[in-house]
Amino acid sequence: MISDLDLQQKLDRIQLLLLDVDGVLTDGRIIYHDNGDETKVFHVRDGMGIRLLLLSGIQVGIATGRTSPALSHRCRNLGITLIFDGLKEKIPVLERIFQKTGVSAEQIAFVGDDLMDLAIMKRVGMAFAVSDAHEMIIQHADWVTSCNGGQGAVREVCELILKKKGLWNRIIQRFY
Repeated sequence: MISDLDLQQKLDRIQLLLLDVDGVLTDGRIIYHDNGDETKVFHVRDGMGIRLLLLSGIQVGIATGRTSPALSHRCRNLGITLIFDGLKEKIPVLERIFQKTGVSAEQIAFVGDDLMDLAIMKRVGMAFAVSDAHEMIIQHADWVTSCNGGQGAVREVCELILKKKGLWNRIIQRFY
């Protein structure tokens, strides 16, 4: 974990939140139906956190090893258009993100949970781990959520970013 000052400095620079999916936006379980279709369960509070970031002008992207129609539907519902799925490794996606968005590595925060996320966590400006992440991911994270993946961890990250960037009070005015 990092100091409050370092946390503030890192989060001040964040312009894009990049998310893993399985184990971060979901609890990591995948339900397969007899016909081969799969089901993923997403937490509504994570979705609200993502929407709040997008409303505040902070971009949100997905970087995941799996491809899933359920994920495509969820991203469309939330307004996420920066989707990189079916990845064998996640580092090459950074260059594509730089080109598409104009953000630099230090302007990206990433939330991960398992070993495939380690390389990207070491290259971005802020690395988050969900509380039930693999121990190696937790060791390399700048910040560990109190919530498990798929149980509000992404919402926790979104609110932290908005609060540290001074955007929280302005964004919640929409709800009064």
